[in-house]
Amino acid sequence: MAIEFKDLVNPLSALKHLGKKPHTIRLPYDKKEPADRVRGFHYNDWSVCVGCGNCARICNVQAIEMVEIEGLQARFGSTNLRPKVDYGRCCFCAQCVDVCPTGSLKLTDKFTLVTPNKEDFVFIPDIKKYPYTGKGWVTTPETSLLRYDRVEMPEKDPEERKRTFDHVLLGFTEEMAVTEANRCLGCAICMQGCPTEMYIPHYLEEIANQQYDRAVNTFFINNPLPEICGTVCTHRCENACVLGNRGKPIQIRFEKGFAADQVSDYGKVLNLKKAAPTGKKVAIIGAGPGGLTAAFYLSLRGHSVTIFEALNVPGGMMKVGIPRYRLPQKTLDKEINFILSQENVEIRYNTRVGKDISFDQLLEEFDAVYIGVGYSKGSKMNIPGEDAEGVMEAIDFLRAVNLGNPPKIGKRIVVVGGGDVAMDASRTPFRLGAEEVYISYRRRIVDMPASDEEKHEAMDEGVIFMPQTLPIEVVTENGKMVGIKYVKTEMVDQGPGKRPKPVPKMDEVFFLEADNLILAIGQKPDLSFLPESWLEKLELDKWGNHIIVDDHQMTSIPGVFAGGDIVNPRADIISAIADGRHAAEGIDIYLRRK
Repeated sequence: MAIEFKDLVNPLSALKHLGKKPHTIRLPYDKKEPADRVRGFHYNDWSVCVGCGNCARICNVQAIEMVEIEGLQARFGSTNLRPKVDYGRCCFCAQCVDVCPTGSLKLTDKFTLVTPNKEDFVFIPDIKKYPYTGKGWVTTPETSLLRYDRVEMPEKDPEERKRTFDHVLLGFTEEMAVTEANRCLGCAICMQGCPTEMYIPHYLEEIANQQYDRAVNTFFINNPLPEICGTVCTHRCENACVLGNRGKPIQIRFEKGFAADQVSDYGKVLNLKKAAPTGKKVAIIGAGPGGLTAAFYLSLRGHSVTIFEALNVPGGMMKVGIPRYRLPQKTLDKEINFILSQENVEIRYNTRVGKDISFDQLLEEFDAVYIGVGYSKGSKMNIPGEDAEGVMEAIDFLRAVNLGNPPKIGKRIVVVGGGDVAMDASRTPFRLGAEEVYISYRRRIVDMPASDEEKHEAMDEGVIFMPQTLPIEVVTENGKMVGIKYVKTEMVDQGPGKRPKPVPKMDEVFFLEADNLILAIGQKPDLSFLPESWLEKLELDKWGNHIIVDDHQMTSIPGVFAGGDIVNPRADIISAIADGRHAAEGIDIYLRRK
């Protein structure tokens, strides 16, 4: 084949590039300025990372592994796990960054690593390894694969609902519940906040798949009152939800309530495994959430249970302390009646231990005893005029209303306190005809122990908050309250780690005309049912307000167990349920050993 002249000349055309800078670079000697959004090596801020493992779950090439960091103290809502990246596998797709719920994980503009040691390409990203310089791949609302905005629970209009005891929540539709459940990442960190350790990711997945029968079976593994908890639980699980780090946590409480509501008869869907009868008998004092829970799980273990309830209705403070506009009667009846319907569970109403039956008699007739009496006595302020007509304790006020015997109240009410009981006591008077309701609290609103949602709902309904005020006298005429005298308080710093102390400013006294004063400043236990001989054997805390128990909820008296408010300072339903379940396990162990 003949060679043409152009074939000889064309190679020489490459000489024109001799003076130009090459496109390639010599690594690691030559520096290359990357683009601002380059996908280089990972960076992870350990102070923000919660170790949820979402990055590892989404990695399509299995380049990320969650490893335990020795010596790393995990805070609430986190673990001591951190991602380790294998760059022999990583394809730098950045999906791990786009699903990081805290924003701790990023891809830096550092992408060069030259080493003969292959182990250097597998490391745990942290601030020291590859610091983030402000350039690289970060998740944004546009690139994130997560949904931080939750489905909000619809409520009735405040002006409409404040005059009725109907439930304030309108409830989720199925579409809303499924949409919200699908936000779950499956990390299970939420379980850190649940006292009874419910399997939250499991039942959220079942709700997302509309498998409500399966969800109910998951609930009952460790909670026999799921719809009640799905309505009024303090939902500490949501405080641990990782989505709350950059947005709003999943509505775990309302998801549980929705799913439980889809099953009208638990008995038809539950696959309960009941042990053969043991012949052992257990007495339970109090039909509150802890006592009912203990009764249910003891019945599954084959023991016969008798509940002694001083009132003529079951439910404890769930029934007589929480208003029906927050916890409907049908929800209470459904779940309490299911527990009481178990063949080896009996309840005796209007039976006060210490009066209608002695504590010694219980110890003689039963193989074990569970104390779940709760906090049934209110506290007083010990100020002049406190015994006047028109002054009442919140716990007595709410009990009377819930039992259908509401006291007569006036048009202007003052509630003293800042907890959830105070919120209930302030919202209820509107439904009885009151026109103005005030809450007096000696600290700031931010210091109130009541949940934010309870405070907001009270404000929405028109309750007037009076923070940093302290009543000092009830003004009376002919033995009847006509108003209160109060002073303002000053918040005095007490040093690091301590909350400011409210100090009364006695130089100026104010007067507020009012018809009623409701005291919601705390509750106390009533242990009068215990003979002095047994009370001396019972180990209490230094204030005498809580019974000390071991890991199985057993007191210092062998065979006597306790739980709920009388044991647990958290004083909420889910904690009482947890205590009741743990006590059932402890009692079962005790009886079988015995």
